[in-house]
Amino acid sequence: MSSAAEDLEPVEPSALAVVARRAAMGDLEATRELVEALAPRVTRVVRAIVGPSYAEVDDVAQQALIALVQAIPRFRGECEPGSYATRIAVRIAVTARRRARTWVSRHDSGIDASELANGSDAPFDVAAANRRKEIVRQLLDTLPDEQADALALRFMLGWSLDEIAASTAAPLNTVRSRLRLAKEALRRRIERDHALADELEVLP
Repeated sequence: MSSAAEDLEPVEPSALAVVARRAAMGDLEATRELVEALAPRVTRVVRAIVGPSYAEVDDVAQQALIALVQAIPRFRGECEPGSYATRIAVRIAVTARRRARTWVSRHDSGIDASELANGSDAPFDVAAANRRKEIVRQLLDTLPDEQADALALRFMLGWSLDEIAASTAAPLNTVRSRLRLAKEALRRRIERDHALADELEVLP
């Protein structure tokens, strides 16, 4: 059992947090090191948000890394650099989806992106899971930014409420409110299309 004094001892920053702080102070070598360390994570986040049928994952990931470099001077160490980069990647990916949705609406090819995401030979449970994620991705396109961020972090990336609150610098009750509003929007969408109810089941 740890003592009260031990519980109050400051937590040592991670090695990457130290690099991020150096980068925030304008150290170009630290910035390069930070980008190289976070690039795989940023790419995974972007792919999760835009979906497997999106053809320009690498381009969006590059945009997210550029946005990270531009934002790093504002990094104050309130969260881990990986969480900071994830938030930026989520926002860039959601914006990219919205742009793509606008383009498709103007140049409608008659092809549903979810059909591209789910191959006909996929097992039913995998196809259903992919379809649920695609429904949520489409919902992200229509939500206010704060709700879209919270929903993406919670549903697409599996973050806890505490992790979302810490990363977004928002009170826990605010995070709960944003997720509640996002879920209500999702339920309204289901009510308009009852066929979705069996596909989506329960949003965590």
